[in-house]
Amino acid sequence: MEVRQLLALFLCVLPLSAAQRPNIVFIVADDLGWNDVGYRNPDMKTPNIDKLATEGIIFENAYVQPLCTPSRTAFMSGMYPFHAGTQHATIRRGQAVCVPLNYTFLPQELKKLGYATHMIGKWHLGFCKWECTPTYRGFDTFFGYYNGHEGYFNHSVGGYLDYRDNELPARNYSGEYSAYTFTQRAVDIIHQHNVSEPLFMYLPYQNVHEPIEVPKKYEDMYPNVINEGRRKYSGMVSALDEAVGNVTQALKDRGLFENTLILFTTDNGGPLNVYANNWPLRGAKRTIWEGGTRGASFMYGVGLQRIQTTYDGVIHAVDWKPTLVSAAGGIPETTIDGMSHWDSIDTASPSSRTEFIYNIDDFEVPDEGHAGIRVGDYKLILGYPGGPDGWHKPMNKTKDEQYETMIYIKGDAPVHLFNIREDPTEHNDLAQQMPDMVAKLRARFEDYKKTMVPANSPKQDPAADPRKYGNIWTPGWC
Repeated sequence: MEVRQLLALFLCVLPLSAAQRPNIVFIVADDLGWNDVGYRNPDMKTPNIDKLATEGIIFENAYVQPLCTPSRTAFMSGMYPFHAGTQHATIRRGQAVCVPLNYTFLPQELKKLGYATHMIGKWHLGFCKWECTPTYRGFDTFFGYYNGHEGYFNHSVGGYLDYRDNELPARNYSGEYSAYTFTQRAVDIIHQHNVSEPLFMYLPYQNVHEPIEVPKKYEDMYPNVINEGRRKYSGMVSALDEAVGNVTQALKDRGLFENTLILFTTDNGGPLNVYANNWPLRGAKRTIWEGGTRGASFMYGVGLQRIQTTYDGVIHAVDWKPTLVSAAGGIPETTIDGMSHWDSIDTASPSSRTEFIYNIDDFEVPDEGHAGIRVGDYKLILGYPGGPDGWHKPMNKTKDEQYETMIYIKGDAPVHLFNIREDPTEHNDLAQQMPDMVAKLRARFEDYKKTMVPANSPKQDPAADPRKYGNIWTPGWC
């Protein structure tokens, strides 16, 4: 072994000091489609995102869950949603639910390594009691909202405010676009950061989830897009891109950028009915087709030696927690579903993940696909895959397009089998041709199903009524 290799190995086993640990910025785009970034679709104007992606590592097989809460469960806990009871739909306002409190969240792991931890944006992991909220689950500060969506300008959902500055209601931002307020808070934190500590910033932006709202100057960037909804949606993507650019510029201005690792990902595929696009993948948000589960994702920054390339290895949302802990110089937990890919990403070696679960949902009517598993190159779908189905190019025409809805049929039929390496767009169903492979994957799926926790999705609790708390969505009622 060369001296240089021995030195690198020696350094790897030494504990990192706080000053040596990388700053980590984890950016999540909400409902961003596979085809809604400029590095895949030149019609999209995302120069800041494109620069980070093309100068870093673009992930071609990074998987997420089909909906918001399940993916965020995976990001923060490293656990499959079907092990946390969050596999059915999302946590809706007024549901007395949060991700189990015995799970250690990513910021809690990073705080053990000396990180200052900050969250800005969308939570959507439960808030019925204070212990469920960000500042009780590892974040030093929180600025954002608890629920799954709200107005971009009025910061309200259901007619009631959902905007928080740590534990206090944030009342003074009415009329300000959320991407602006989130970015300004991020910039302020970066400039005030104590550089003797490593920084972890979790930035789950509201963009580009519905409602379709954006300042007109971003919409005007797309004069050739005739469809109004798609034009505004595209503007929302560009507003997100500007926000990413402003955060990276603040890191540069503060002298932190060269020692920062940036992870960017969507939380699920784009919803076709609100103008997102996943071409050429099949399906959309709420489905376990590739269009609902293969996420636009990349990594940029310190620690990555092999850059300006793509990584084809399979990564799942549960893997980001241990991967970032490894990047921080920590030792990931061994009791979670996720596994670290930090070494394999950098060396372009095969992914250590050979299988994962798309979803297991035994609710009467699953909201995001009933059941699916990937083993090696093969993907098995059992029963209802979620809707809509099909392959759709961007909705740039004059009229809104109509998308085929899927009729729900209870149970594990029909069965679909695809070789995803050879057929990533899921055109060639192999189920009838390869019954042995179907049987193999079904047996493996049944092993996972034995470990499933029933979905925790109760009716909404009247105790959550914001009118009891000054017309603000507030914890403390469960």
